[in-house]
Amino acid sequence: MQFTKYTGLGNDFVFLDGQTALSVQDPFSLAVKMCDRRFGVGADGLVLLLPSDKADVRMRIINSDGSEAEMCGNASRCVALHMFTRGLADKKQISLDTLAGIIRTDITSLDKKLVRVDMGQPRLTRGLIPMTGAADERAVNVPLDVNGTQIFGTAVSMGNPHFVTFVENAQTAPVAALGPVLEKHPAFPRKTNVEFVQVLDDKTVRMRVWERGAGITSACGTGACATAAACVLNGKTGPRVTVKLDGGDLLIEWPEHKNIFMTGTAREVFTGDWPEN
Repeated sequence: MQFTKYTGLGNDFVFLDGQTALSVQDPFSLAVKMCDRRFGVGADGLVLLLPSDKADVRMRIINSDGSEAEMCGNASRCVALHMFTRGLADKKQISLDTLAGIIRTDITSLDKKLVRVDMGQPRLTRGLIPMTGAADERAVNVPLDVNGTQIFGTAVSMGNPHFVTFVENAQTAPVAALGPVLEKHPAFPRKTNVEFVQVLDDKTVRMRVWERGAGITSACGTGACATAAACVLNGKTGPRVTVKLDGGDLLIEWPEHKNIFMTGTAREVFTGDWPEN
C-alpha cells in the first residue's frame, strides 16, 4: 500500500490516494496503526483522497485516535501541493470536498511551497459550534468550570469546534493538563480543540494547541483561524494576524468579518510502502 507523508508546519499526515484510498475497508483502525509513532509511520492523521462530484477531490481525515475530523487546515495545504505536484490536478487553484463543506486552495508560490486557503466563514453561535446554551448566542469570553476553577475562553467553529483561551505565556501554559479536560468538557457535545494564545502585539500572537483526537500538535490551521477570529472578537488584534505556532507561522486574514484566509507552507516528507497484513 503506497503512501506519502506530508507536513504542514509539523502537523503531519499520511496520504493515501487513487485506488489505494478507495480500497481501504476500515480507515479508523488503519489510521491508528499507521499514525503510531513507535510501530507505524507516525502522524497526526490519515488523509484519504477520494473522488468527488462537488470538487476536485474529496478529503477525508481520520485522526490518530481513529476519530474522524470534519476539516483540517494544515492538511488542506498539503492536499493542494500533492494534487498539483503529482499531476492529479492541472491547476494551482484546487477545491476540496470536506465534511465542513467545500474548501478552496491556491498555491501562491510553488518554490516556497506556500498555499493560501479560503477557510470559509467562522461559525460563532453555540448551536453551530456546537456548544451547550442558547443556540443563537455567541460564546465570547465565557467561563467553563474545570475542577472548581473557571477557565475563560471564546468558542468558534471553522467546520470543527475550537475553544480559544488567552494566557500570559503560551510556552508555559498547561496544555497537556488542561487540553484533554477541555476537549471532553460537557459544554461541547462533539468535543473540542483547545487553543492557548498569548497576544504579542496587535498583529502577532503565539499559540499552542491541544487537538481533538490527536493531542498536542505542532500546528493547527483551523485553530489558527479560530484564534484570529477570537482575537478580533475580544479586541486583542486587528483582522490580519501572524499566528506563531510550535512548527512555524501562519498568516491569517479576516477581512470584513466574512471568510477567513490562511497562508502557510506545506512539504512532502517521504513516500513508502505499508504492508497490508
